[in-house]
Amino acid sequence: MTVLFSETKVSDLSKTSIFTIIIGLLAVGSGGVLFIELADDVLENEKFAIDIVAADIVSKSPAWIIEAMGWITEGGSVTLITILSIILFVGLIFFIPVSKWVAAYLAISMIGISVLTKGLKILFARDRPELLDQYDGTGYSFPSGHTTGSSVFYGFMIYLIVISPLKKPAKWSINIGIGLLILLIALSRVFLNVHYFTDILGGLTIGISWLLICITALELMLWRQRKRQLRKQ
Repeated sequence: MTVLFSETKVSDLSKTSIFTIIIGLLAVGSGGVLFIELADDVLENEKFAIDIVAADIVSKSPAWIIEAMGWITEGGSVTLITILSIILFVGLIFFIPVSKWVAAYLAISMIGISVLTKGLKILFARDRPELLDQYDGTGYSFPSGHTTGSSVFYGFMIYLIVISPLKKPAKWSINIGIGLLILLIALSRVFLNVHYFTDILGGLTIGISWLLICITALELMLWRQRKRQLRKQ
């Protein structure tokens, strides 16, 4: 496993890094604008047409879909994400041949999104559509914690697959599957009626934005580390 741009010439590294930062900032900026727009309306207790449409679709869904979503949503539970994060952290430290910075930024990503999500929930104090302990549907609603946590953890997994030595077809297949899992976990919160659709939109934007910030910072750290190693040769 290497950094994203390990095959880039030394003379091109700075340009590549700048390009990465620009793309990352554009994505983060776009997500930030969307989140701010949603957050502003949530603070004003606005009703969203998309929430009404989503609730109507869910109400007409067959029972088997709701049951399936009950299983899928567990993929984003705090307990499971915490356990998987610890297992992955230990693996990155002791068993997977990558820089220890990768493990450090995994920890930063997960701890950071946890604190950020809890802070935002308290700030917006949005009531849930329905309180259901069975599906972790307690506390405030915006943004969806299952969505933020799963988008950051599984998103970090996508990053690890991208920088792995796997062949491109395998990378694409695995990452498409992981991406679909993130979306299904997010949507499951709406189908189970413990979140509004705008809760998961907010969760996706803030989660993906935070993930991109962490990955960009990690890539720059690895780039500087590799540049120092090349200078010593």
